[in-house]
Amino acid sequence: MWDLIIFVALIVIGYVAGRIAESRHYASIRKREKEFAGVMLFASRFPPTLEALPQQLVSGSVVVSDDYFKRVVSGLQSIIGGRLKSYETLLDRARREAVLRMKAEAKAHGARMIVNVKFETFSIPGRKPNSVRAMEVMAYGTALRSA
Repeated sequence: MWDLIIFVALIVIGYVAGRIAESRHYASIRKREKEFAGVMLFASRFPPTLEALPQQLVSGSVVVSDDYFKRVVSGLQSIIGGRLKSYETLLDRARREAVLRMKAEAKAHGARMIVNVKFETFSIPGRKPNSVRAMEVMAYGTALRSA
């Protein structure tokens, strides 16, 4: 009986703590997205301008870990299959954070746009075989500085 109570308590604590941390992170992301709105991103390989501008490689990287609640829910959801919705917000936050860090580096170098933006995602394994403990998302591109 105590095992069930402890399990449920851990689920509730993981859910509440995870939601609080997630909402704080999203608030921080929205604030910084407004701050770096002047640095434009383009997935295309070539810039939308014909003038030759000084270039520099810029990148942003973030490592995110799941919480206990997400781990339990994804474990249960993997039994029945389908989308792992609990991890979608985790990856969304990681991508947006990586882009913001890349934009911050570009802005520090005086860049006004970043072209050829690419993403890389890496899994950091846990202690158990075939388990993922954390993920790294890296965004990189070519920053074009004002002439």
